[in-house]
Amino acid sequence: MNIRMADQNDLELLINLRFDYFTAEGQIFTPEEKTALTANLTSYIKRHLNTDFFASISEIDGQPVSTAYLATSEKPANTTWPTGKIGTILNVFTFPEYRKKGCATACLNLLIDLAKRENCSYLELSASEMGKPVYEKLGFKIPAPSHFTP
Repeated sequence: MNIRMADQNDLELLINLRFDYFTAEGQIFTPEEKTALTANLTSYIKRHLNTDFFASISEIDGQPVSTAYLATSEKPANTTWPTGKIGTILNVFTFPEYRKKGCATACLNLLIDLAKRENCSYLELSASEMGKPVYEKLGFKIPAPSHFTP
């Protein structure tokens, strides 16, 4: 298995993997919706990739089998995120025939290490129920209730 960070040459792959994720989650799009989302994703990835949006890809025999995305942002610092920089992990996806082989875990570990290097003081996760065991194994927890309105 090879784990790597995506670059601009992976634009079409990242869009396709995003739609694979949507499909696995049961989302269905009209042709018009898919066209609009593709245009938006193309623009977003071109502008943000490896600046404040990162994608890890695991490959077996040169074929992508798993991916995960990290989007970072900066907010005024507080006691929860003292650097003001937070990261959100999303779009964790593995093709069914490669699940339970460590592919998603490897992608996530790469992004977690990157989030530390990017000085993120808080890492949140947009997660499906299917991935819960992987996230728990990596130390993610459901946050305690806050007195602030979400």
